Formats: sequence, structure tokens, C-alpha cells
Amino acid sequence: MAVDSMQVDGKPIPLAFIGKSKNAENVPIRESSVEPSPLGNELTCHEEQQAVEKLLCARKKLEEEIELFTSELKEIGETMHCSAECIGIIQDSEEPVGTKLARQGRKRFNNKPSEGIKFLLEKKLLNKTAEDIALFLFSNQLDKKAIGDYLGEGYEFNIQVLHQFVGLQNFCQMDLVTALRTFLASFQLPGEAQKIDRMMESFAFRYCQCNPGIFSNTDTCYILSFAIIMLNTTLHNANVKFKTSVEQFISMNRDIDAGKELPPELLTLYYEAIKAEPFHYHQGTTDDLTEVFFNPDYKGWLTKEGGKHKSWRKRWFILTDNCLYYFKTPDEKEPQGIIPLENLEIRDCPTPSGSKKYCFEIMNLKVKRGTIKACKTTGDGKLVVGNHLMYRIQAASEKEKEEWTKRIRASISRNPLLEILQKRMQRVTHDVPINM
Repeated sequence: MAVDSMQVDGKPIPLAFIGKSKNAENVPIRESSVEPSPLGNELTCHEEQQAVEKLLCARKKLEEEIELFTSELKEIGETMHCSAECIGIIQDSEEPVGTKLARQGRKRFNNKPSEGIKFLLEKKLLNKTAEDIALFLFSNQLDKKAIGDYLGEGYEFNIQVLHQFVGLQNFCQMDLVTALRTFLASFQLPGEAQKIDRMMESFAFRYCQCNPGIFSNTDTCYILSFAIIMLNTTLHNANVKFKTSVEQFISMNRDIDAGKELPPELLTLYYEAIKAEPFHYHQGTTDDLTEVFFNPDYKGWLTKEGGKHKSWRKRWFILTDNCLYYFKTPDEKEPQGIIPLENLEIRDCPTPSGSKKYCFEIMNLKVKRGTIKACKTTGDGKLVVGNHLMYRIQAASEKEKEEWTKRIRASISRNPLLEILQKRMQRVTHDVPINM
């Protein structure tokens, strides 16, 4: 049979056309790239097209099957999830009623402590004794803030629970810093002075009970605990420029043990422990109880009249929430004096001829010519409690005087925590109050 055409680049070209071309020798001629069939015959273009179409159909069918399989897997997963939920419901229904109620009680306590305790009492899951409730607070994974709120309440029963709660903690053979870490980790301290006072007093009593002989009385432990908390702030709060040295810490707390001297090596141990590792407070708790004292609301130079010698000296004053500090210079590490702005009043000074201008006075509000409770740092760095009848202060101008008096007047309020600390300081020291 005669061949009348050839495959050129996959296309049939008549031989007659090629023979007539002047450039026939330049036309690329190659054999078909299609593999021969098992029968030894080459596939035609139509057969190639059919093969390709079959492959595309098979691919599409495979994709559809994969999609269907994926959908089925998803349905199986959802079914298994529903089954797990159903199993959970069944297990919950099989859970003892007491266990379920106890869980509900803990949840209610975390939301509102008093309601949670009331619920548990009504369901007979707690006995209405301070011991039983304290054990519940101590041994369950409860919200630390909720525990602190409940223990801080001033009702007699809550105070009894507080004593029992602290009594469950074992501070034996712990140094004071380690005991404070343990104590502060068991709940979140509330922000009210009276609540903090009760809690720290209970802690001091328990620590001295577990470690007899370290301090002469619980007041010493109480005051030193607050000194350690304040030290934690001064050493580790970035906002505090005045970093207390170990020598200053020893000097400030040496004679607080009922007039006896605390061993310097003991105070050094406390200092180094806080310096090496700060207290870690619960989330939501302020960085430190005394942080507020080191974020100034207002600051500047004022001239203060002395208490004993009545000489006038320029001092750098810092006003922060409910407290007025004064320093020799802005860079001084320790304040020369601290004036808690509690139950005081401020007024313009009478200005007789020849006297200083732009002056104002700070005095006791409740008692006529009553003393102002304040603290002063002596020359050797010791903090002492003093009685001052009045503070007379001069500003540089009328405008500055008005600004200072306005800000101090706005800051005057009742802050019982500092008053509590001062009373304890007076009780445990033999220092003679001095004017500042």
C-alpha cells in the first residue's frame, strides 16, 4: 500500500506537497512521538484525544471521591465530638451530687466569696465553724483575690477564720522573708489599710509562735515585715530613684525590738534575700503595697521652717497620694521627713509686716494645737517618730503657693495604715518624740 503522507510535528503532510517545495530539505521531519500500541499500530490523533479525555475523566472522578471521603471524615469527627460531649454529660450525671455541689460552691465563691460560703453552708458541705471554713480556703484551688477579700472582712467571724487560716501555715525554721513569701502566696492582699493591718498582725503572731525567741514581741515582727515590703519596692520598682542601701536598712530597723538592737547580720540576711529575689505578687495585685508613695503627683522646691530652731531651710518636696516627703536635694536617696496627710488642714499664714511672703501652714484638724504624727530621718539614718504642732512652709511665688495648697488640700484624707504603723513604732521604741 502506497504511503501518501508523513507525520511532521504531529501533523500529516502530503508527500506531494513536500516534493514540490523548494525548501523541502529544510523541513524538520520526525517520527510520531506516540508509543506504538501493543498491536504494533500507532495511535491516531483521534485516539490520542480520546485517551486524554479518559484520563481527565478519571482524574475528575478521583477528585470527587477524595472530596466525598474528606466530607465523610468530617462527619465522623463531628459525630465523635458529639459522642464525647454525650459521654461527658453521662459522666456528669453519674458524678456524686456532693461533688457537683462542691464544684458549684467553689465557682460561686470565686465570683462572690460570701455567696459561695453561704451556698456551701446551705448544702451542708461546710460546717459553720472558723476551722472548717479556713481549711476550705487553705486546701482548695480558689481565686486568690476572693480569698483575700473574704479574710479581710471586719466581721468577727471572718476575723476568726483569718486567724485559723494563718494558723494552718507552718513558718517553723523559716527566716522572715521566706515566711512572708509563703504567706503572700496564699492569697491576694486587699487594698484597704484596716484589712492589711489585721492580716499582717495575724501573720506576725503566727510567725513568732512558730519561731519563739527571734523577736521580743509581735509588734517588732509586724514593723519589720512592713519594712521588708517597702524595701522590696525601693530595690525593684523602676519608678523609685531612692535605692536603700544595706547600711540604711540596718540603721532604720536596728532598735525596733523593744529598744534592743536587732543583730545586723540578721537584717543583712533579710536585705540580701530581697535584693536577690523580689516578692512575686498575684496577677492583678499592685506591684507593691507602697508603690503609690513613689509616683509623685507634684514636686518642687519649698522653704520649710524648722521645728526646734525655727530656722528656714530650702527643701525638695514630693507630694504623692496622701503623703508629703521632703529631701535636701532631688537626688537624695532617703527623705529627711515624711508627713502623712491625714486629718489635717491647710491655710494661708497671716502675713505681718516684715515676715516672709507666700507662706501656708499645715496643722491638726481635730485637736486645737494638736500634734501632727510624722516621721523624720536623723543624721545617722534612723527613722524616728516626731510630734510637730505645725508645719510652716514658704513657696517662691503666689502662684506656686496656690498650686501647692490646692494639691495638698486635695490629697488630705484619712489613711489609717500609716497611723497604725506609727502607733506600733511608738510602742516598741524608746525614742523620745522630737520636733522636725
